[in-house]
Amino acid sequence: MEIGDWKGIEKQAEDWKNKVSNPIQVGGIETSVLDNGAGRGTRIAWINTGGGLRFKVVIDRAMDIAEAFYNQHSLAWISHGGVTSPQPFSDKGIDWLRTFGGGLLTTCGLSHAGGPESDEYGDRGLHGLIGNQPAEIISIIQPDLRAGKYEMSITGIIRETRPFGPSLELKRTISATLGEAKLRIHDEVINKANTAAPHMLLYHFNFGWPLVDEGADILWNGQWHPRHGEGNAKIFKEGNAFKKVPAPLESHLGSGEEVALIDVDADIFGDSICGLRNEQLGLAVALKFKKEQLPWLANWQHWGKGEYVTGIEPSTHPLSGQAKAREDGTLIFLEPEETREYDLELSVLTAKEEIEEFELKVNVS
Repeated sequence: MEIGDWKGIEKQAEDWKNKVSNPIQVGGIETSVLDNGAGRGTRIAWINTGGGLRFKVVIDRAMDIAEAFYNQHSLAWISHGGVTSPQPFSDKGIDWLRTFGGGLLTTCGLSHAGGPESDEYGDRGLHGLIGNQPAEIISIIQPDLRAGKYEMSITGIIRETRPFGPSLELKRTISATLGEAKLRIHDEVINKANTAAPHMLLYHFNFGWPLVDEGADILWNGQWHPRHGEGNAKIFKEGNAFKKVPAPLESHLGSGEEVALIDVDADIFGDSICGLRNEQLGLAVALKFKKEQLPWLANWQHWGKGEYVTGIEPSTHPLSGQAKAREDGTLIFLEPEETREYDLELSVLTAKEEIEEFELKVNVS
C-alpha cells in the first residue's frame, strides 16, 4: 500500500474486518510510564501509524516527540541524556540544555524563544518554560477498523502559568491516519489571564542519523542571513554548499554550531515547505506549515562527532528573544482569552514521484 493511498486503505478494509481481532495489530496509540533512568516516572505515548511511521510522544514534556522511526530508519537526533523527567524550574540561563533530549520535536516558548536575557520585565532562560511542563490528557481517539474510522489522535493541555499572570495555555493535538506515514500537530495557545501576555513559539525539530548523513540534502527556500553575522559565519556564506550535509567537523566539537535565520518562502496556498532528502536511503521528510502562523525558519547545524544533528525550526520570531522583539515592535501580545492556532504536518516520502514533487514544491514556493 502506497503512503497516503486512501483507496489502498479502503481496499484492505474488508481484510482488516475479517482478519484482525484488535486494531492495535495494525496501528494505534499506546500509553505507558518509563520505569528506569533519568526519565523514570515520565508518561509517554507510542503512536504507530501503521504506515511505517512510529514515534514517542512525551506526555510529561509538553507532548513533545522523542524517538521517531520510519521502518528501520531513525529520523530524530537524541541527545546523550535522552528523555528526562520534567524540571519546571530549569529556567535560568542555559539550564534548559540540561534536560534537552533532542528528539523529533522540542517546543520552545510560550512567552520566550531565544537565548537567556534579563530586562525590566524579568529574567528569561534559554527557550522558555513550556518544554518542562506536563500535559493534562483530555482525549485519546483510537482508529476503529470496523467502523471505517482510520484517524487516531491524542489531545492534552499544557500550562505555563502563575497567579496574577501571565497564564498561557497550550492545547495540543497530535494526530495521524492509519496507513499513512504522516503526523499532524494542531496547537492552540490561549491567554487565560486577565491582562495581555507576550507570546513567542518555536518548533525545534531535530533530525539525526541515518536520515541525516553525508551527502543528504537540507531543503528550504527564503531570504536568509547567519544568526551571528556574516563576519562570524563559516558555513552560511554565499557560495558554500550549506544545504548539503557534511561529515563531522572538528570545528563543531563541544559547542560549535551555526544557525541561519530564514524569512521562509510560501506557495500560493500560504504553505511553507521544507525538510530533508537522503538519496542513499531513498527517503525524504517533508515539513509543512502556514507562513502566516510561523513566518520564520531557523536551520541549526551542529556537526560534532557523536553529536551530529541539524534542526529545522519554524517559529513566530527569528530567534530574537522577547527583549529584542519588544524593542523592534514584533512581539506578539495575546489579549485575555485570545487564541492563536498553529498547524504543522510532517510526512515521510519514499516514492520517487512523491520526493520529486516535494522538492519541486520547496523550490517553487
